[in-house]
Amino acid sequence: MQINTDNIAQQCLNAINDRIHNLKRLNIIVIGKSGVGKSTLINSLFRGNFADTGLGRPVTQEIRKIEKNGYPLAIYDTPGFELSYAQQESVKDEVIKLINNGYSSNDINEVIHCIWYCINVGSNRTFDSSEVEWLREFSEKNKQSKVPIIVVLTQSVPKKKALEMKAHVEQENLDVCKVVPILAQDMDFDEEYVAKAFGLDTLIDVMSEVLPTELQDTLQNIQKVSLESKKKHARAVIATAVAASFGEGFAPLPFADAFMLVPTQISMITGITVIFGLDINKTFLTAFVSSTLGSGGATFLGKTIVSNILKFIPGVGTAVGGTISGTTAGLITTALGEAYLFLMEQIFKGEISKEALSTPAGQKQMTKLFRERLSKKDNTPRF
Repeated sequence: MQINTDNIAQQCLNAINDRIHNLKRLNIIVIGKSGVGKSTLINSLFRGNFADTGLGRPVTQEIRKIEKNGYPLAIYDTPGFELSYAQQESVKDEVIKLINNGYSSNDINEVIHCIWYCINVGSNRTFDSSEVEWLREFSEKNKQSKVPIIVVLTQSVPKKKALEMKAHVEQENLDVCKVVPILAQDMDFDEEYVAKAFGLDTLIDVMSEVLPTELQDTLQNIQKVSLESKKKHARAVIATAVAASFGEGFAPLPFADAFMLVPTQISMITGITVIFGLDINKTFLTAFVSSTLGSGGATFLGKTIVSNILKFIPGVGTAVGGTISGTTAGLITTALGEAYLFLMEQIFKGEISKEALSTPAGQKQMTKLFRERLSKKDNTPRF
């Protein structure tokens, strides 16, 4: 039995594009005084250089919406809070109105999903009483929609001071989800000391905890800082596909299960690709499919022959044959998913390019990777 690798690659590409197009938009309001590092935080955390996209467009007198075509994210930026009390109150009212309008729309793409309240640790500031009061009053007005509020401590150096401010904020017993110290970029103090960036992955983890299920793929697709978070969600996609493939492999129709498996594995590849947010093209997908399911006509053919012949052997029967077929289907799907996840990880880290993997040498490496995963070997090929 021949697998049409070009057709499968095209189906994968179509499914990836459809899934990306249909991702729900993540809407975040960012609040804080001027100079707290909002732009640096946004650009360090997400793909797309959002904070470089002009000033956004005004949606109210005080709030601007920043979005970029092709990215499922909208940032609502507020002016600095160091201005007048009247303007602070105006911002508060407009933020609440924006939240309530989204809440009443019943459209997840219009709902405000998260609020970052940013405080700059590095500017020798304290968490002053006016900010405490603003957050306390805002939280009261936020009770109906319950939009999660995360206090982000930007430029958190030295760490000792950041931890002291974190404790201070937490002692106020404000209605916030978490206080997260962050240094968005490495900071040079002199020729001998560089403070390394930290905390961005923690912010992604916190957001993953507070966002609804419909936005988990969106968050992983748009974030560029936490490889571990991407891998965690990708493995959940693999686990779902493995469970489905076991059931499909159990199909009692002779020779049908190989054909049934392909849509499950296309969905798995699609899910992993969307999570990593990489620009994957048909050339790479064709090379991957050819290196695994293609050479792997062998694999699929072997699975089908062994399992389905057993179904016709007197005394073995459909149930036993189906069990073997289901188990084998699960192993194939696991190997395929883990191999693809490894490749996405390498491309994400910049250790290999999809162009290099599309060459004959790259395809040989992908075949080797798939077979090792299929054999449950732990040794990882080096590209």
